[in-house]
Amino acid sequence: MIIRRIETKDSQKFLNMLKQLDNETNNMMFETGERKTTIEEMESNISNINNSKSLTLVVEDNGNIVGFLSVERGVANRIKHSAYIVIGILNDYRGRKIGVKLFEEMEKWALESNITRLELTVMTHNEGAIHLYKKMGFKIEGTKEKSLIVNGKYVDEYYMSKIL
Repeated sequence: MIIRRIETKDSQKFLNMLKQLDNETNNMMFETGERKTTIEEMESNISNINNSKSLTLVVEDNGNIVGFLSVERGVANRIKHSAYIVIGILNDYRGRKIGVKLFEEMEKWALESNITRLELTVMTHNEGAIHLYKKMGFKIEGTKEKSLIVNGKYVDEYYMSKIL
């Protein structure tokens, strides 16, 4: 398995992986069939990310993208020291320390980029993700009540952060 920065040539494989994630889990933002992104839009998104001060890492296995971690850096002067994280790994690849490796690579980049605050949100029932985030040094800062509606029910999220 290889962890590397995303490239525009990954657009189709990345979009396929995101749609598979949408089908596999209720812990991500989009529901099954809700993602309407085109290949052209994905290429543009990837190009914009790579030309910005943000980062998206992908996990490649046998030519397929099986996971990712994106970090969106704050743009305004008052928040450019912080970055918001989203991570997703296909079911068949969970439990293989891929999340740990993604976070380790991202933190190297964050330190080189003068980022001192990392933040994310996670559904309060997503024990596997919470365990990973705590293992990587994140702390719960608060609860975002009724943050999402999943399968017709309100779901709370934790705000979590790590200071580098």
